[in-house]
Amino acid sequence: MAKKDKKSKGKEKVAKAPAPAPEEPKVEAPAEAPAEAPAAKKPAGGISAALVKELREQTGAGMMDCKKALTENDGDMEKAVEWLRKKGIASADKKAGRVAAEGLVDSYIHTGGRVGVLVEVNCETDFVARGDKFKALVRDIAMQIAACPNVVYVKSEDVDPEFVAKEKAIEMGREDLASKPENIREKIVQGRIDKQLKEMSLMDQPYIKDQTITVQELVKRTIADLGENIQVRRFSRFVLGEGIEKEETNFAEEVAAQTGQK
Repeated sequence: MAKKDKKSKGKEKVAKAPAPAPEEPKVEAPAEAPAEAPAAKKPAGGISAALVKELREQTGAGMMDCKKALTENDGDMEKAVEWLRKKGIASADKKAGRVAAEGLVDSYIHTGGRVGVLVEVNCETDFVARGDKFKALVRDIAMQIAACPNVVYVKSEDVDPEFVAKEKAIEMGREDLASKPENIREKIVQGRIDKQLKEMSLMDQPYIKDQTITVQELVKRTIADLGENIQVRRFSRFVLGEGIEKEETNFAEEVAAQTGQK
């Protein structure tokens, strides 16, 4: 009996033993907020188009000049603006309002004498007009015109508004746009018209000696270099025999006719 009581008391003790307190969940200390990374000066993957556009709007400099300024200064906008000012590029548009009544009329005749160009480029003073750098610019522009058969105007803004309206009406009636909503058609047509006008504009052409810049950017660089307003005023392009109706003859028939006469 003693053993039995002892066993019962043991069980009783086990039964009465307090249940272990549930383990409190571990609360992890909040991770330290990462130190704020310094603003990246140079966007990943190179200079972004948005950054180039912002600098261009701020300074009026050419696209390639803005991109170069940002690249040279690791994407730092303030330093890029300063870089452009030191080069004189940022001030090119400010000179655009000055009167440019001097300059040169120059010609270029392409090899073989089948294509010729006359061009007038203006600057502010006769001193600059007689300089080698200005003369070289005028010569290069004349060669550019000779190489661009589709160019008709100096700038796209010079295109006759009636011509633009007519071309827009034609594009709006294209079959490939018939199923498009009106607002979408407008955007597509405007894109096509803008492209067409650029193809007709001298200043929008890639420069023949450096395809990374346009003729407009070439002129701006020269403005920065010479410190005067420079404007391409007008040009004429001559192609040998252009506009002449040529009589077309059938060589075989001509030979046969001559043989029959004999």
